[in-house]
Amino acid sequence: MATTIEPQAQPKIRHTECFIDGKWVPSASGKTFATINPATEEVIAEVAEGDAVDIDRAVKAARRAFESGPWHKMDARDRGRLLYRLADLIEEEIDELAALESLDNGKPVRDARAADLPLVVDCLRYYAGFADKIQGATIPVRGNYFTYTRKEPVGVVGQIIPWNFPMLMVAWKWGPALAAGCTIVMKPAEQTPLTCLRMAALAKEAGFPDGVINVVPGFGPTAGASLVKHPGVDKIAFTGEHRTAQIIMRDASESLKRLTFELGGKSPNVILADADLDQAAQGTHFGLFFNQGQCCCAGSRVFVDERIHEEFVAKLKKLAASRKLGNPLSRETEQGPQVDQAQFDKILKYIKLGQQEGAQCLTGGNRFGDKGYFIEPTVFDNVTDDMSIAKDEIFGPVMSVLKFKDWEELIHRANNTMFGLAAAVWTRDIGKAHDFARRVRAGTIWVNCYDVFDAAAPFGGFKMSGQGRELGEEGMKPYTESKTVTIQL
Repeated sequence: MATTIEPQAQPKIRHTECFIDGKWVPSASGKTFATINPATEEVIAEVAEGDAVDIDRAVKAARRAFESGPWHKMDARDRGRLLYRLADLIEEEIDELAALESLDNGKPVRDARAADLPLVVDCLRYYAGFADKIQGATIPVRGNYFTYTRKEPVGVVGQIIPWNFPMLMVAWKWGPALAAGCTIVMKPAEQTPLTCLRMAALAKEAGFPDGVINVVPGFGPTAGASLVKHPGVDKIAFTGEHRTAQIIMRDASESLKRLTFELGGKSPNVILADADLDQAAQGTHFGLFFNQGQCCCAGSRVFVDERIHEEFVAKLKKLAASRKLGNPLSRETEQGPQVDQAQFDKILKYIKLGQQEGAQCLTGGNRFGDKGYFIEPTVFDNVTDDMSIAKDEIFGPVMSVLKFKDWEELIHRANNTMFGLAAAVWTRDIGKAHDFARRVRAGTIWVNCYDVFDAAAPFGGFKMSGQGRELGEEGMKPYTESKTVTIQL
């Protein structure tokens, strides 16, 4: 299938500079970097390459906006109105934004339009409604005193987002921070900066004061590290890989910045013998291959009861083999390319490792086409817990099927990972479902479903999958400080 994008389908590239203090400016160094179309391997645009100087300018603008600008005095309800307005503007441009996301990231435009963008709008509206509901409490204390608490914004926040869901990660970060009254310096992933920059333009159009939202594109070792180390930043929120989070923790230790991390996973997806196998197969297929397998919570370890193993694996193989790959801007495409060359090479390396270590490749396993970073949907059977494809986060369209026969053994194996982001179980036995939800150490448990998200439901991980939570009321807490006030009566 051809991967050439029709010219009429290409969205307009409007912004490629840094957005600092309400203005579009080139990087201080004048440097740029290319953002690549992963479906064609061609350059989409040259984007400003920010570094320490640009981060410093952005942090100072955010500090001024936080301490002395109109944002500082704005009523919470008015902050909420701005978030509502931003959501409305995104909704008005939803088709163009979906196409821009598809162009820069490679995800099928129908997924961006049907999943990513509606969740973006919903998240911003959820936190818009939360802005005037951040409340303290009155506390009875001994003596003739009146004591109460205030919930105040943590201050200037640095936010570093990944490339797999660029706009959605902006919404997850901006929503609670802005509702709380914080100001922002964001570094988008260098692979996918275009939609974040467009959202900054829409935020300005919505009426956010200058300096409240700043976006500095660039690379992790320069722009990202400078943001983490900057003494003017009060908190860092990072979504990405756990090794990067470890570096951030070390770099942030000097200033004791508040930190929240949403990191990776190796999520167990368990199929019991009593499950609706057709429903479970569809959900398992979606839970791994959605977004080209580039999901932190992807159900990449599929544990199947040995009594139904042969029947269930046949269903998985058929679904994977029939998946439509091709031009991500085509409405017919179900799977686009991986995001870049590095990710493409990493996934193919793991597929080769799986074969070398003795797993059986049932379908896929190869590059698709001769242009773009496309990889066939790949299903491995007869996988054991000690294989690399069962232990490491591949972040690609590679499914590992593992047999089990004993419930207690299954619970142990599900937990036998350094990660703990998500898990799922497919069963008609409600007792088993609740036991699984209680005993598996993961931040999200799905029962007879997968990848169900809502702005009101907290998301985050146990163990090496992160700390803190995003979304819901829990997602507000890291962006506020609690202040105690005691008055003698």
